[in-house]
Amino acid sequence: MADPLTPQVSDRICAHMNDDHAEAVLLYARIFGQTPQATAARMESIDTEGMNLTADVAGQPTPVRVSFEQPLQTSEDAHHTLIDMVKQARQQAQAAGAS
Repeated sequence: MADPLTPQVSDRICAHMNDDHAEAVLLYARIFGQTPQATAARMESIDTEGMNLTADVAGQPTPVRVSFEQPLQTSEDAHHTLIDMVKQARQQAQAAGAS
């Protein structure tokens, strides 16, 4: 059974994303956070409505909020949403690079 999105679950998700999926977090900031000039990003927290990131923009830490299309309830919802979002972000980044 999936865990509810508590602060402890948020911490676990953030640690995993920052340690193992830094490229995805950067794409979230660039594409969904409308910060295309970001050179790095960290996921600070995730809640039912969205995620809070800190992006490196021109050497400055910049807070970025990315909202979800649908509210999340559980860690499983977060897992599926984050995977779907990185797929969308990669497609958008690829399309932008082709134009």
